[in-house]
Amino acid sequence: MSLQSFMTTQGVIARESRFGAKNYASLPVVLARGSGAHLFDTGGKRYIDMMSAYSAASFGHLHPRLVQALKNQLERLDIASRAFYSDNLGLFCEELAALTGLDACLPMNTGAEAVETAIKAARRHGYDRFSIPEGQAEIIVAEGNFHGRTTTLIGFSSEPSYRRGFGPFAPGFVTVPFGDASALEASIGPNTAAVLIEPIQGEAGIIVPPKGYLASLRRICDRHGILLIFDEVQSGFGRTGKNFCFEHEDALPDGLILGKALGGGLLPVSAFVARRAVMDVFDPGSHGSTFGGNPLAAAVGREAIQVLKDEDLALRSHVLGKTLLGALSAIPHPAIVAVRGKGLWAAVELDASRVCVKEICIAMMRRGVLTRETHDTVIRFAPPLIIDEADLLTAVEVFHDALAETAASLASRP
Repeated sequence: MSLQSFMTTQGVIARESRFGAKNYASLPVVLARGSGAHLFDTGGKRYIDMMSAYSAASFGHLHPRLVQALKNQLERLDIASRAFYSDNLGLFCEELAALTGLDACLPMNTGAEAVETAIKAARRHGYDRFSIPEGQAEIIVAEGNFHGRTTTLIGFSSEPSYRRGFGPFAPGFVTVPFGDASALEASIGPNTAAVLIEPIQGEAGIIVPPKGYLASLRRICDRHGILLIFDEVQSGFGRTGKNFCFEHEDALPDGLILGKALGGGLLPVSAFVARRAVMDVFDPGSHGSTFGGNPLAAAVGREAIQVLKDEDLALRSHVLGKTLLGALSAIPHPAIVAVRGKGLWAAVELDASRVCVKEICIAMMRRGVLTRETHDTVIRFAPPLIIDEADLLTAVEVFHDALAETAASLASRP
């Protein structure tokens, strides 16, 4: 990196530190451009993207079909209030409902907004259809969950750093161990309205539940007559080797929360998709969003759905995911505690007494691969689904080298 590039990088970082909130501990790289599975810094250095913006860039950076869909819509109409109809929102809702196997769609912007929408739907459905006393509805959630950053959502998080200083929190949530269907069923009571679960827990470290867990949840919810809602904001749209993670066990939920990849990496687009009886709890004035379902979002979302199907990205994720997990599992190093994942969504859990996980990420960055740790013990591998196999294996090799370097450095310290 040239001195000029270094100074530019340092200047950008210093400016953001001075004028921005310090709510991220970013790696010291300043990105200026993206293309496909690659990112480029201000000095022109190319990096393999192994994060894909937490699945928001699942189709790669600036996918030409998605960019063109955005441009085409920009030539016609940008945003119109939901006080009026727009000509592609109904098509977007129809196509998303068909893709999921559900009946109706309520578009929002961020994943957290879509989760909040699902919570509203579950509570009102419980009051209207189950005759739960007003204000007493309960929703069962899992330990280790991550559903977003609103005060309601962090209120039932089990991560202290997400909660500290932000209370008081909303009641009405019952927490059970993730992956334990029996414990979940035992927690169901007369005021239980729904179960809200990530099929795979992403932020917790790509935690994959036991085989049959999702199907068990479907049977349990049917047996007790309560709603099953899956949060697939990260796991949806091919990430796990199926269009949606619930398809691995044919566990169609009553409600599905989507986001990130739905916006094609270009716009914040999310949605709550559900059975008609669940969606019909909403009536005019009960919920809304200024930007939710805007014409630009609908255009990009429709094209994202088509790209997913046309490029068979779920199958690509399944095939390359086996390559990724196989290559990671083949790395012989005593600091590796576990390798887990599904599709192109993998994690390597490391022994923090042997290595500094953040230093591994920095060493990988220096070698041209970008990813981040979670909970100081896990490195995530979630590249764009369009990544080439050669780049995928290069990223694993870089991780291997960075792991060895960092472990040796830590061992040599007094």
